[in-house]
Amino acid sequence: MKFIIFAVVVAVASAAPQYAAPQAPTRYAESSEEVAILRHDFVPGDAGAYKLDVETANGIVLSQAGSPDGPEGAVVKAGQYSYTAPDGTPVVVKFVADENGYQPQSDLLPVAPEFPHPIPQFVLDQITKAAEEDAAAARGKSSAPSASYGAPN
Repeated sequence: MKFIIFAVVVAVASAAPQYAAPQAPTRYAESSEEVAILRHDFVPGDAGAYKLDVETANGIVLSQAGSPDGPEGAVVKAGQYSYTAPDGTPVVVKFVADENGYQPQSDLLPVAPEFPHPIPQFVLDQITKAAEEDAAAARGKSSAPSASYGAPN
């Protein structure tokens, strides 16, 4: 009887699923390489301002400066970074980060296409009229439509 119980326990244990630790995808394993930092210059300035320059052995270069000149003391930054893309293309991005958000500039960033045709003058006139009505309403001189506006005939 003990032999049968032992055999059942061994059979159940060997039939149990075998779990292995998940393996990282190859593309992530390649990016785990440590890269030497060749230069790291951080210069603090007055009242929270700073200047930062970093260069790594794989060709990444960052240069930025910032200061708490934004709304409510938010830090405003400006600078640029560069690196070589995997296909060998040199990438240079200049940026500003302020109350209007992050604003990168690079020849490699996509640009929206031009509007396909000129805007008709009557549309521009309507936009101007709406802006004037909004401005008048904001000044308290409402140019509200008449009471019969939109009423059924």
